Amino acid sequence: MNPVAKSVHVKVPATSANLGSGFDTIGLALDYYDELTFTLSDDPDNHSVTVLIDGEGEGTLPRDETNLVVSTFRKACNTFGLDRLGFTLEAHNRIPQARGMGSSAEAIVAGISAAAAFAHDGELNRDAIFELAATIEGHPDNVAPAVYGGLTVSWDYQTPEGVGSTRVSGGEPLSGGFHTVNYPVSERIHASVFVPDYELSTEKARQALPASVPYHDAIFNVSRVGLLPGAMNPGVLHGGLDANAVLFCATQDRLHQPYRKDLMTPSWELIETLRECGYAAAVSGAGPCVLVLHDGDAREDIERAAAEQLASGHWRVLHLTVNTTGVAVERG
Repeated sequence: MNPVAKSVHVKVPATSANLGSGFDTIGLALDYYDELTFTLSDDPDNHSVTVLIDGEGEGTLPRDETNLVVSTFRKACNTFGLDRLGFTLEAHNRIPQARGMGSSAEAIVAGISAAAAFAHDGELNRDAIFELAATIEGHPDNVAPAVYGGLTVSWDYQTPEGVGSTRVSGGEPLSGGFHTVNYPVSERIHASVFVPDYELSTEKARQALPASVPYHDAIFNVSRVGLLPGAMNPGVLHGGLDANAVLFCATQDRLHQPYRKDLMTPSWELIETLRECGYAAAVSGAGPCVLVLHDGDAREDIERAAAEQLASGHWRVLHLTVNTTGVAVERG
């Protein structure tokens, strides 16, 4: 199959996973982006890649076939029926690396979306991109919002061995594998992300988790995560509930943060400071970034609550809105 374009520009949002209670299931897309341009070589005999990087990771990310964007692009091209292509990748990175803002999900979604845009005209097949991205990433919580935007709740539907799908009354069979549901988010919801000057690998953060958790802690999180879709779209709430009170409760957690806090002491201390002031603060993804969600613009008050940390020079804060569109491509 021949590519349908000479170049593809991809824009992928940062994401925050878990949001406290939604461990490995909840994700949120943010208006903060990496932008990448894939330009095909004019030489049909050139099947190599040239990688140019500026911004986050420019001094550490590989510039060869081992780059995650490149290796994912190669896999996706094969999946979509494209021959091996020679190309130049120009990556303009804003999303911090190894901080819990979905940099690896961004790289995977970018590579797959670019391959899809080269393979087919028209709108992206987001379901196909999500399915492949979740398989490569190994979990869907970050790739789902990167693909679809907004708030996503994802799961891995497991079927019996040898059975590819399950019959569902009144609908299409439910296939095994990763799935996601996209929930609306109110324009009033704002996110503040505190970015520290240290990193934490997802692998190390996962190693800190126990093999099992107490039953009452599981119940605690189930009751909190059920609040998140309503908390993020407070217009659906009834009974005079305050949106920020619901957000505060929805972001409570006993499944992962308590076990990881010793790996990110400054982050945990900031979370405690912010929650003592009444803000819905949680670890962003595997950390060490700290996410604060708020109904209404409270950036000045949030910065005031974290004044000591910001004054230390070890933290910066990004005040962001929610991205509702997910990955975007432009063919050239």
